[in-house]
Amino acid sequence: MIDGKELAKVVSRLRAQRTDDAFVEVKACSCGLSADVWETVSAFANTAGGLLLLGLDENDGAFAPAQHFDINRVRDQFVTGMGDGGRPCLVAQPPRYEMSRGEVDGSSVLLVEIAELSAQQKPCYIVARGAQAGSYKRIDDKDIRLSASEMYEMQTVLVPSDADVSVVPEATLEDLDDELVDSILANRNRQSPRVLKGAATREQQLDRVNILNKQGGVRMGGLLAAGVYPQQYFPKLVIDVAVHPGTEKAQPGLPRFLDRQVCDGPIAECVEGALNAIGRNIRKASYVVGVARLEEWEIPQSVLREALVNAVVHREYSPMFAGEAVSVDIYPNRIEVTNPGGLWGGKTLETLADGSSRCRNARLMSLMGAASLRHGAGYLVESKGSGIITMLREMEEHGLDAPIFVAKSDLFKVIFKRQEMQVSAKPCEPAGASGFPQVCKERNRGQTQRAQMDVDVQADMEIDSCEAMRPRELRQQIVASMSDGETRGARELASMMGVSLPKIRYALARLVDEGELVPTAATTNRNRKYKKVEV
Repeated sequence: MIDGKELAKVVSRLRAQRTDDAFVEVKACSCGLSADVWETVSAFANTAGGLLLLGLDENDGAFAPAQHFDINRVRDQFVTGMGDGGRPCLVAQPPRYEMSRGEVDGSSVLLVEIAELSAQQKPCYIVARGAQAGSYKRIDDKDIRLSASEMYEMQTVLVPSDADVSVVPEATLEDLDDELVDSILANRNRQSPRVLKGAATREQQLDRVNILNKQGGVRMGGLLAAGVYPQQYFPKLVIDVAVHPGTEKAQPGLPRFLDRQVCDGPIAECVEGALNAIGRNIRKASYVVGVARLEEWEIPQSVLREALVNAVVHREYSPMFAGEAVSVDIYPNRIEVTNPGGLWGGKTLETLADGSSRCRNARLMSLMGAASLRHGAGYLVESKGSGIITMLREMEEHGLDAPIFVAKSDLFKVIFKRQEMQVSAKPCEPAGASGFPQVCKERNRGQTQRAQMDVDVQADMEIDSCEAMRPRELRQQIVASMSDGETRGARELASMMGVSLPKIRYALARLVDEGELVPTAATTNRNRKYKKVEV
């Protein structure tokens, strides 16, 4: 329930922005309840809920009390329209609502708080228009009609998809990669010996693991997992990696792309190709530990792989979405991985990391759980519900911001923030008042030359504050920056010194080994800091 103080804040915000927004819709209702109120009820119920503020006039952004507003009449009309007045409801799947009275500038207003429907109940729509024409979503201050794909996703959010077991009409056994098929069969038999029990022929075995059906037709999931070239039949089932010069797509005055690769083939090769394409377009740090040379990506490779695997396994494969690719968009400040199809099976943003595994493409997931990586050990998919948890843990352990998850009715997106670095054409300047060198910093603007750089040279440019700052000098700078008893974290030091996190972490580990610093917490503690050893 909204009290007087909260109402005053809402009205003040509306007047400052001179318009209503994604969470508040204002209606004057001078001659009774506005007919378009029901579009907003549908939009709020299908999106994230919201507040109807009835009795204010939005004219010119003033949001002043509306003339001739009859609060009792409008209340009765709304209650009746919601099916609580003894008459049929004007909207299907009416949401929960709370109604209260308030006062603005001495005049009465009616407040109606609309709750979002659960995934099982959506969509809410205006009965007189039907589901397709009468369902809305809220975008900023607009009520927008749901698209056909959004409607489909809402209506099938709890229905397991059969797309992965549908038969591809023209595909034959010749379209399958024998090496991949043999690997999947062997791995499935290793995982569960009962899988192939009684399946004497190869065709029976392929039927048992859902690569073929009993009539010998190639299933969509089988083609995607073990096909020679699935894109012969599904040209858009690829991972499209694009590198953008600006922070948005197709910014005026900039080239459209700096790099682009459409990654095709069976799913495992799509993922590996996309990972390689990302790798050549982001920063990496190289350093030596003992006799080994280690390379660390600015966003952990394992995290990016998990995001790509989730995108291709959990995406929507129904005919309505078969013309959409998984997309990877690399910007100077972020990386976005987007797949068609929203969250499925009752999953929400709040329950993403609860460890439960739900997949609309269960048969495809089973196949990918037996698909070996061509380069590296293990399987492409674990199907244990641990993927998101692993991503969050990896990002935290590397001192990076947690990924941002965006869930809409017909798409799901993961956003990884990148640390932008500025490039200076001037040589390194002397230390400033703080005692730190005025370091040279590079920002990857994605020029053509960058793609041609040797990785090690590129890494040296990116992680060295200047050529003169060697690892020992960096460690000396870290120790010199800390007074007795003072603690500093890795991110703080990286920011102050203009050095990448991987290099700072390595330097800190060396200083701990050398007895110069002592950590304040375990390596898994996000609040871990370091202080000088007291002599």
